Amino acid sequence: MAKAYRKEDFDYLMAKIEKADSRVKKYLQEAGYEKWSRCYSPINRGRMMTSNIAECINGCLVEARKLPINGFLEEARILFGSWNCKSSEIASYTSTTLGRRFDEILTLNGKKALRMTVKASSPYIYSVYKSGRRYIIDLESESCSRWRFQIDQIPCAHAISILKSKHVKKFGPYCSEYCKPATLVKTYEVSIISMPDRTDWNVPNSVAEQEVLPPIFKRLPGRPKKGRKKKSSETLSSSTNRCGRCGHEGHNRRSCNFFPKEN
Repeated sequence: MAKAYRKEDFDYLMAKIEKADSRVKKYLQEAGYEKWSRCYSPINRGRMMTSNIAECINGCLVEARKLPINGFLEEARILFGSWNCKSSEIASYTSTTLGRRFDEILTLNGKKALRMTVKASSPYIYSVYKSGRRYIIDLESESCSRWRFQIDQIPCAHAISILKSKHVKKFGPYCSEYCKPATLVKTYEVSIISMPDRTDWNVPNSVAEQEVLPPIFKRLPGRPKKGRKKKSSETLSSSTNRCGRCGHEGHNRRSCNFFPKEN
């Protein structure tokens, strides 16, 4: 439901959730659909809807957690600074019109557009037919009745089928500026400044005279755990196959019937 582009698809999945357990639907309603759902969000949430970056940072700072607070912050600054510098170099060396990830999306959408029929209604509005279903695309406003074009801000399969019928080979002008390397370079143009050695710090007296009290809680006996505490919903072993679309076990993306299929 979080990744659904249309409210109709969202409601279809919510009906299945309500049928399984009505309490889940009530909980999600109270939480607010606009906080976690793509189609109900008042702003464009983009394609990133996971916490993978947070998990990556936590994994890289496992050893740094044993350090005092000053040492931990310095390790975090060094980590972010090196990532920022490396990402900036990679983005500046990119010679393609779009970023690598967006090129892959366009290639995948191009494969999906091979068996579609295009009918023109005006110089900008077209009807695309596939498996008996009709989709309306407006190239001027860069919108699609499936809402993928305007949310992803990159031509969907229906839009690409129209562009190919018009013998357009470069899809970059129909992509958002956020998909282009020049914008990606601007993301890393602000560098993370290195800190001087601790002996060279100029600490004001008002800060140096402050007394830092120890924490009010006591550390429990035993060695602190480094591993992340898994939720009860997570399995202990990763050997079980999981579906990449719905996350359930026992099937894969091809045999998944939890989501409505696009025709």
